[in-house]
Amino acid sequence: MSDYTIDEGMEVTLHFTLKLEDGTVVDTTKDKAPATFQVGDGNLPPGFEAPLTGLTDGAVERFEIPPEHAFGQRNPSNVQLIKRDDFDDGVPEVGTVMSFSDAAGGELPGVIASVGEKQVEVDFNHPLAGRTLTFEVEILKVRPGTTH
Repeated sequence: MSDYTIDEGMEVTLHFTLKLEDGTVVDTTKDKAPATFQVGDGNLPPGFEAPLTGLTDGAVERFEIPPEHAFGQRNPSNVQLIKRDDFDDGVPEVGTVMSFSDAAGGELPGVIASVGEKQVEVDFNHPLAGRTLTFEVEILKVRPGTTH
């Protein structure tokens, strides 16, 4: 048992499972190596870090994370119409995730939402936007973080 509890700057090793409202598993470390991160390093959204504060080795907890503390609410303005002719390799199927270039030249993933005669609707919202998630954790180790 550790003398340390989870707080800003602490290094945490844990197993987690992330589920949708219906119990569907979105991601888990149960079948692979545990995750290690330093609180506040940006690897976990703040809404996932905050409930862990004060936990220590051996803790097993379950948290409901509302959309505003997870991946945000769905934003209708993040759904764009793109000319069908702009797709060089033919029109992709609905549900396909594609990479698009944003105004700054960065990569931006989008999901093909619908295909019309002249336009393709692309959803740039995070796939988990608007969802309340269940975050199950098993804390394996808490120790002071190392600064790089």
